[in-house]
Amino acid sequence: MKKVGLYFGTFNPIHIGHLAIANHMVEFSTLDEVWFIITPQSPFKKKHSLLDNHHRYQMVFEAVQDYPNLKPSTIEFDLPQPNYTINTLLLLEEQYGKEHDFSLIMGEDNLKSFHKWKNYESILEHHAIYVYPRISKGKMEHQFVGHPKIIKVDAPIMEISSTFIRNAHKEGKNIKPLLPAPVWKYMDEMNFYR
Repeated sequence: MKKVGLYFGTFNPIHIGHLAIANHMVEFSTLDEVWFIITPQSPFKKKHSLLDNHHRYQMVFEAVQDYPNLKPSTIEFDLPQPNYTINTLLLLEEQYGKEHDFSLIMGEDNLKSFHKWKNYESILEHHAIYVYPRISKGKMEHQFVGHPKIIKVDAPIMEISSTFIRNAHKEGKNIKPLLPAPVWKYMDEMNFYR
């Protein structure tokens, strides 16, 4: 059975930090693959800076071309909005459950609010959560410390954000080194975030 880590995000745009974390999970944990679950633009919350789903998918697709164990996913694009992670997991289980064992990947900061997620107990009962450090390598101080399904992975701390990239690009700064080359090319050709 293939162990797949699900890395959720808007990836607006995907950057080298996302790739470094996903690749680290495949190389230095028990995961065989990481799927980038691209969160769709909610019809109820139109954000001016959020690119259309297909453009963000294309950038993730371009970014992972040289990484056979990293894959883009549009699984959430057709789910009713607002969507919850539990719904995505149920759909993935229905479609791929016989051959795949799904886990979540999240930053330590998100784990601290995980108890507020819809059906978080059910998620934890059926899925492991791989946690990477976000701000410092300090101890995880939250209610999930020591939980057998929470797996802390000593991944590199990446202080890069898509928001920073969008804002810096809009200001005319050179952000090319923060993006995989094909993502920069696509973003530049499409004149995004200017």
